[in-house]
Order: sequence, then structure tokens, then C-alpha cells
Amino acid sequence: MTLDTQRYRNKMRQKQARVNLVPLIDVIFTILIFLMVTSSFQAAADTSSSSGKPEVIQTNGTSEYYLIPVSGLKTVTVNGVDMSKDIRNSAIAVHTDVIDYGEIIIKSKEGTIIITSPSNVPTDKAVSIPQS
Repeated sequence: MTLDTQRYRNKMRQKQARVNLVPLIDVIFTILIFLMVTSSFQAAADTSSSSGKPEVIQTNGTSEYYLIPVSGLKTVTVNGVDMSKDIRNSAIAVHTDVIDYGEIIIKSKEGTIIITSPSNVPTDKAVSIPQS
């Protein structure tokens, strides 16, 4: 009795499992669409976050000073002068000319704000105590 190896190879090739990827991709996209439709996205409502990033506050009209809140604010220096006495509730009021023409560096991890005011704004007028 002779062994027909060629016939056996052909038979094995025909029996190999084949994976059709089209239905797999369809199922994955269906699951993805389901998850996107059923999930809800919300903005963080916690205002006492410790991220240290300044909050954007809507204001109406013109103001001479704008509030810059920084979580854990400890020191504020203006042109090298310590103005930390003006900090209230981890916030400082900064003059509009300083915001427009000066330089403000916020180091939230250290709780520090370094301000370089323009020449037309005196150091004592560059920042102020925030009004409640």
C-alpha cells in the first residue's frame, strides 16, 4: 500500500481554519458606536480642584483689575518686590495693563506668581487685594 502524500497535503490545505475579518470589524465598530452613544461626558464640577490652573471667569464691562485664582497660592512678586500681603483666598487681583503689556509667570506647583509690570504701572498698583 502506497501513501499518497500529495493528496494528503491538498486535503489538509482545504481543512485549514480561515478567519474572515469583515464580521469581526463590523462587531468592533458596532460596540464602539454603542459605547459612544451611551456614555455621557461632563465637565468637572469641582471648583476646589488642586490642579493649580487659573479659572476663566466671565466678566461684564471694563475693569481695572482682573482676578487670577491659583490653588495654593503662597507668594506673589512684582518686579522683585514681595506682594504676598495682597493674596486673599488663593487669588490676586492684577492690573489690566500688567496683563496686556507685562509678563506673568504662574508656577502652580510652588504656589508662586512672578510678575514683571510695564514701566507705566508702579509696583504697588500692579496687584491689589481681590474684592469679594
